[in-house]
Amino acid sequence: MVLISGIDIPITKRGVIGLTYIYGINKSLSEQILSYIGIDKNIKVKNWSDKDIINIRKYISDNLKIEGELKSEIKLSIKRLMDIGCYRGIRHRKKLPLRGQKTKNNCRTRKGKKKTIANKKRSIK
Repeated sequence: MVLISGIDIPITKRGVIGLTYIYGINKSLSEQILSYIGIDKNIKVKNWSDKDIINIRKYISDNLKIEGELKSEIKLSIKRLMDIGCYRGIRHRKKLPLRGQKTKNNCRTRKGKKKTIANKKRSIK
């Protein structure tokens, strides 16, 4: 395994996919990193030289926010939205979807499992 910024990258994966194991790096960003350094994106991680790994570590540490630093920044921005009481902050506080989705039937992942309410008494005809 190759260790980059505290994350073990599997050596059997291609370089583009291997870098996506780091929180904050997606496929397009990993392609940018590899093209900037000059590594072919289809080469597997086990075929990277030590110089390539050092260059990747240096580029990531100098130019990108990843892992803990990025997570804390996201948490602080969400907390700021909740503190100022804007629409998105209120939706975060109520644990509802905040980008305009309908909530009558969907958004089960955000609202959680259905909570059944006691049946209403039916009127007898």
